[in-house]
Amino acid sequence: MTKVMVIGGGPAGSVAATLLAQRGMDVRLFERDVFPRYHVGESVSPSCRAIIDYAGAHDKIEARGYTVKEGLLLRWGTERDWTVDWSRTFGPAVRSWQVDRADFDKVLLDHAADQGAEVIQGARVRRVHFADSRACAAEWEYKGTTATEEFDFLVDASGRAGVISVQHLRNRKPHDVFRNVAIWGYYRGGALLPDTPGGGINVISSPEGWYWVIPLRDDIYSVGFVTLQSRFLERKPGFESPEKMFHALVAESATVSELVANGTFIGPVRVEQDFSYVADRFCGPGYFMAGDAACFLDPLLSTGVHLALYSGLLAAASITATVNGDVGESEARGFYEALYRNSYTRLFTMVSAVYRQYRGRAGYFWLAQHLVRDASAKRPGAAFASITAGLSDLVDASSAGGTAPIHELIAAAHTAEVRAAGNVPAADSTQAPMRMDANDLYDAATGLYLVTHPTLGISRATAPTESARGLAFTR
Repeated sequence: MTKVMVIGGGPAGSVAATLLAQRGMDVRLFERDVFPRYHVGESVSPSCRAIIDYAGAHDKIEARGYTVKEGLLLRWGTERDWTVDWSRTFGPAVRSWQVDRADFDKVLLDHAADQGAEVIQGARVRRVHFADSRACAAEWEYKGTTATEEFDFLVDASGRAGVISVQHLRNRKPHDVFRNVAIWGYYRGGALLPDTPGGGINVISSPEGWYWVIPLRDDIYSVGFVTLQSRFLERKPGFESPEKMFHALVAESATVSELVANGTFIGPVRVEQDFSYVADRFCGPGYFMAGDAACFLDPLLSTGVHLALYSGLLAAASITATVNGDVGESEARGFYEALYRNSYTRLFTMVSAVYRQYRGRAGYFWLAQHLVRDASAKRPGAAFASITAGLSDLVDASSAGGTAPIHELIAAAHTAEVRAAGNVPAADSTQAPMRMDANDLYDAATGLYLVTHPTLGISRATAPTESARGLAFTR
């Protein structure tokens, strides 16, 4: 039986462990904390629902009573408010949640255990051992004892700690453009800007950064501010504590002050910095780095959980396809690297553009249309909505409306198969920085595509299918 070790019980590790255990592998997951544990990143994109549903945990998450999120509203730069309403653009099924991450992550981790993964909490992986450049074993510590355990494959979902990237390869590079600091806290009671889609996040810019206001369940509001690290350090000595600094920052925004005016601050205030980085490579012989272990972009547009779940799905598919002999291991690694990095790069390009505050709404929509190739790009603003929803990594937006979340992923995989069978050339699903293929389940350079039904894996196009012969590809 194939033995897989997973480091980290966050969304990336939990979903990878779940999908691999469901396919009969011997999966052991080591999590250094004991859940529930606090984590920021409460705003979840609709693409996450599709992956969670595919892993069989959708009903468990839905039962938690999280605030249903139908979009976002940005009050950015000198522009008027931008309302991005996913339900109105794509249909009522395209929605997600604003979650309590301590609870959300625990549900996903418990689900991995329910599906057959052995979950060991309070266990810290100290180092990974390599033989001929292949990851083959790991040393871990649990309740004062240490052990070394061999494995066939490793999924490093260790988050910012980055067991492989930071401790071994030292190949993580920070983004100079995103040297930001976030400071945030919580209120009981509050409000959202008029015309905000149901349960949507508010993103409000200021001359020195931007604020988020997120409506959580039980009338709790998460409120944060993101600014340049240099500016944060300049201002920090002027305050006695992070809490006093936070309240001063909230008071500097008339908009945010008004939204929390009827709320009661319940704290605590937290600060996080240097959180934008990317590793030189995301995988290697015997291992895959998933979620924050490989890269983290920025809180803007709420990309973190999407990239975590997406990479967990891809890692599980790559390992499964290798074990089943559907593709060679090096091909599976190439598939993982290409698709995960394409998704990350597209989001990086979009977030970078939004930070250029004064380009204007039309400029962002134009950029999004060049980053997403699907039918939605024909409608003004819909391509931008597709990227913020995460749908550009899972499914053509034109097929997303009105479907259950799991169908979005299956439909996306079918589209990937059709594209592969139709031999869409790499030039048409371009790797250029400003123009990327909307369907991130297909690697045009190799003809490999993600398979979700009847089982998870990777396949290779051999000849056009009947459906492909009659398909007019959306350019």
